[in-house]
Amino acid sequence: MSAPLPAEDILVDVSNVDFAYDKRPILSGINLRIPRGKLVAIMGGSGCGKTTLLRLIGGQLRPTGGQIRVAEHDLASLSRRDMYRLRRRVGMLFQFGALFTDLSVFENVAFPLREHTDLPEDMIRDLVLNALLMALWRRQPRDTVLVHSDQGCQFTGHDWQGFLRDHNLVSSMSRRGNCHDNAVAESFFQLLKRERIRRQIYPTRQDARADVFNYIEMFYNPKRRHNTSGGVSPVEFEKRQSQRLGSV
Repeated sequence: MSAPLPAEDILVDVSNVDFAYDKRPILSGINLRIPRGKLVAIMGGSGCGKTTLLRLIGGQLRPTGGQIRVAEHDLASLSRRDMYRLRRRVGMLFQFGALFTDLSVFENVAFPLREHTDLPEDMIRDLVLNALLMALWRRQPRDTVLVHSDQGCQFTGHDWQGFLRDHNLVSSMSRRGNCHDNAVAESFFQLLKRERIRRQIYPTRQDARADVFNYIEMFYNPKRRHNTSGGVSPVEFEKRQSQRLGSV
C-alpha cells in the first residue's frame, strides 16, 4: 500500500462534501483528491452533479457541508479578492466570450454579472431576461420557436417557463441520461480546442480571451465550412436559411 501524499502535493482536496440547491440534494459525502501534475476526468451520467462539483472546486458555489481545499487553501475561508488570486495561481480561466455548455442561456448571461458585480439576484434575473428579450427583438421570429434543453432546474423554474410562454417559445426536454442536449456545443468546443488552443500557452488571460474571440468571430462564424450545413459557414448558412424562409 502506497504512502499517502504530503499535503503540498495535493492540488485539490474534496473532503466529505455535500451540496443542495434549496432542498434538492445534488452531492452527498463526496471525497476526491487530485495530485499536482495529474490529469483527472470526472465522469458520470447526465444530472449526477459533475458540473456542480467543478463549480464547487472553482469557488463559484459553496458546499452545504464538508470542505474543499485548493492549493492548500480552504475555499470557504477565502475573501472574494483572495479567491480571484487563487484562481490566477491555478490557471483557471472562465469563458467570457463563449459559453458554458453545462449552463442554460440564462445562467450563461447571468454568470459574469454574478462574478463581477454585487447586484441582488432579483436584479440579475431582470437584466438577464431583458437581454434574452433583446435577442428576440433582434431575430423577430414569426413562428413558434422550439427551445430544447435537459431537465435542469433552471429550465423548469417559473421565470424561464413564464418567459417562454410570453414570447411564443415552446419548451422541449429530453429524457434523463440523454447526451444529445449539448451535442452542437460540444462539437464546437472540440473544434476550438483542436484547431486553435491545443498546445497553446497564453501569457495572460487577456491573450487567451482575444485568441478565442478571434477564432470565433473572424474564422469559425464567417469562414469555417461544415458538412452538416451543406459545406458553408454558419453565417452563410443562416443567410441562406433566412432567404429561403423569406421566399416561402
